[in-house]
Amino acid sequence: MATYSTAQAVPVAKQGRNRRRIDWREALIGWGFISIPMSLFLVLNIAIFGYAIYISLFDWGILGSHGYVGLKNYQTALHDPIFLHAIRNSVVYAALVVPLQTALGLFLALLVNAKIRGAKFFRATFYFPSIASSAAITTLFIFLMAPDGLFNHLLTFLHVDVSNLFNQGAWLSDSRTALYSIIGLNAWTTSGTMMLFYLANLQTIDNALTEAATVDGANKRQVFWFVTMPLLKPAHFFVVTSGMIGALQLYDQAILAGGADGSPDYSLMTMVLYIYNACFRQFAFGYAAALGVVLFVILFTMTMLQRKIFGNAAWSGND
Repeated sequence: MATYSTAQAVPVAKQGRNRRRIDWREALIGWGFISIPMSLFLVLNIAIFGYAIYISLFDWGILGSHGYVGLKNYQTALHDPIFLHAIRNSVVYAALVVPLQTALGLFLALLVNAKIRGAKFFRATFYFPSIASSAAITTLFIFLMAPDGLFNHLLTFLHVDVSNLFNQGAWLSDSRTALYSIIGLNAWTTSGTMMLFYLANLQTIDNALTEAATVDGANKRQVFWFVTMPLLKPAHFFVVTSGMIGALQLYDQAILAGGADGSPDYSLMTMVLYIYNACFRQFAFGYAAALGVVLFVILFTMTMLQRKIFGNAAWSGND
């Protein structure tokens, strides 16, 4: 049986103390690195959101509080016809643009992930609209969709009678087509970002799985639906959730195409645009804060719903 003397035990104990001292130093350095971003997160997100809830309970104007009103701002919001119309517009927009940008992003990711000539060029080309200025793209889109714009000239070339098409082809000036025009624009501009998310996940899939399915007699369509798609579940969750959050926060294209009033006939009035009007045009800060809280509740509910749909694999990365 081995025995250790006191002289041997002292260096071992000293090494243990030195190791614990190093561990504490590394821990303090790590906490030091994350302290600044965590402090900013707590102040700029958690604290500000708590303050928004607080002022939403008051009649808060440009000169400060005019008294406690309780839940009156929330009651006003839920009975405000324009805000309810803005919710409807935002939900319709999200319900259409998210599936479109998701499907298009997945298609582009599969395309550039294939071993084709010029794959890097196509990746950059498809992603370019996502990094371009949203204001610049929307301004150009307004000119393209004007009654005498390129889009209507193309329809005329295809023998489509533009003069009898809606408001003489004024796509962004007709309440029946304005929102759907913006949906088409954003489905294209955001598909590049969704492509990158899917592409990153596609490149983590082990080729041995698809090769094994092929050896077992599965064709390309079966490999895609029964092997690739289930393994992309974490990417589906991330793409749909981030797309839904971004869609429900639509603002820049709406105000550029329809102005602060969401013209025509409030067809481009979104929740964020209405919050902007309440805050910076009416200076009803308490009411605007209540609208922001309502928007947060909708976003949180939609995120939890998607979490329920995609299941635990969306978080763990395992099917």
